[in-house]
Amino acid sequence: MELEIIFQDDSYVAINKPHGLLVHRSKIAKDAEEFALQRLRNQLDRHVYPCHRLDRKTSGVLLFALNEKAHGEASELFKERKVEKSYLAIVRGFTPDAEIIDYPLKSERGNLQEAITEYKTLERFEIPMASGNHKTSRYSLIELHPTTGRMHQIRRHMAHIFHPILGDRPHGCNKQNKLWKENFRMDTMMLHATTLEFETQNKSYALCATYSDEFYRVMRILKEEPNISCED
Repeated sequence: MELEIIFQDDSYVAINKPHGLLVHRSKIAKDAEEFALQRLRNQLDRHVYPCHRLDRKTSGVLLFALNEKAHGEASELFKERKVEKSYLAIVRGFTPDAEIIDYPLKSERGNLQEAITEYKTLERFEIPMASGNHKTSRYSLIELHPTTGRMHQIRRHMAHIFHPILGDRPHGCNKQNKLWKENFRMDTMMLHATTLEFETQNKSYALCATYSDEFYRVMRILKEEPNISCED
């Protein structure tokens, strides 16, 4: 099955990465046999350069460069935090209307790094599914804008404020994840990279990836008709 290409010009190509697909080979996921990098190379029959990363469990906008010059330019923009990224997530509980999470995170080497994530609540849901001592379960649909780009930053930040992302493992809520797997056969993490915006010397880019079928299905469970799309 071919990857969904959402944009391509002479410098860049962007795909809508599906849940469960690694960007490239990784020591922490030795079981993986397929990678977005190799699949896109084969699909386009040319060399591509990954400009950033998305977690294996995260879907959405993933950018590749088509030449070394474009790759260098994009890498510098990401490094200088001149790329605006937005995500959608479904989390446990009712989140505040808006919040800035400024909470340092440890790197793989154990060093504390600055980490900032801003989010706003788009919708809140309550469904008649018992959870622990509660007769219902509450969830929120939020839009997130990470300023920094630490490993699993959004996932760890949402767990830190006790609103973990639905379907997340190991940072999520085991009880909620079990409920959704048993009741709805859902074990996909509800985090989607929606947009990526940046400006090079020659052009402005505004890339958007519609959410996955599984994200859409969960939204249908939470309410009758979802109303979030790239056109909203």
